[in-house]
Amino acid sequence: MLRILTPWPGISMAVYMVPAKQLAVKRSRLPGAGKGLFTKTFIPKGMMIAEYKGRISTWKELKYRPENAYLFYVNRNYVINALPYKKALARYANDAKGLKRIKGIRNNSEYVTEKLKVYIKAARDIQPGEEILVGYGKEYWDIIKENSRKPDED
Repeated sequence: MLRILTPWPGISMAVYMVPAKQLAVKRSRLPGAGKGLFTKTFIPKGMMIAEYKGRISTWKELKYRPENAYLFYVNRNYVINALPYKKALARYANDAKGLKRIKGIRNNSEYVTEKLKVYIKAARDIQPGEEILVGYGKEYWDIIKENSRKPDED
C-alpha cells in the first residue's frame, strides 16, 4: 500500500493545504518586496500551500488600476483581486525573479489553476523558516517595468 508522508499523520498532501497557523507574514528577504509569506513547518514537494483568495472579477468590472499589485490573471476573462483581502495569505508570496534578485535565492513553489481557483503548490521540499517564493511570470514583470518608467524615457 502506498503511503504519503506528511507532517500531519493521516492527512494526504494531495487534498490538504498547509494549515494557515503554520504560515506567517513578515518582512521579506527580497529587497524592496515588503512583506513575504513564510512557513513555520516542513512542506513536502507537491503539497498545496495556500489558495490565492480574493474577489473574482472580469477585467471590465475591475477597470484596471496599475497600483494594484494583488491581481492574479486567471484567464482572458477573469482575475482574482486580493487587494482588499489582507488575511488572504497567498497574496504575500513573492517572486525571487523580481526586479532585484539575490544570488542563491530561487522560487520554491508554483501556481496551480483549477477553473477559477488558484493555489500555491510546493515545487520542492520547503524547510521551516523559508520564505514561500513563486514565479509571477515574465508578463507581470514586463508590465511592472513599463509602469515604473518615467514619462520622459519613452
